[in-house]
Amino acid sequence: MAREAVWAVITEMYDAYRRGDRAGIDRLLHPDATIWDSADPVLITSREQLEKVRDARPADGPEETGVHAYDEVVDVWQDAALARYLLRVDFAEGEPEIVRTTTVLRLVDGEWLIVHVHENTL
Repeated sequence: MAREAVWAVITEMYDAYRRGDRAGIDRLLHPDATIWDSADPVLITSREQLEKVRDARPADGPEETGVHAYDEVVDVWQDAALARYLLRVDFAEGEPEIVRTTTVLRLVDGEWLIVHVHENTL
């Protein structure tokens, strides 16, 4: 049951991303979350940094048509969880991009929150 709840948080994050719903993503992030974004070499350690990375994404970049997380391996230990999975990013033109991703979550007040994301484009 906890494994499914953890995976639901991760898929909800990507659903929010597809909708362009930054607030929806941010609700799933622990306030002290850190992120290794696949498009930025610096460890993101604050919401302010995250906003800068988001805002720096080129508006005229390739048109994304979808993201899909799959091949998940999720382990849960009491109030900590570790999910490893592949993320396929589809584009209007060209081949999809595959991102190897690790996400760490903590159970806080009965709710799973993302505390770290590490993305690595293959």
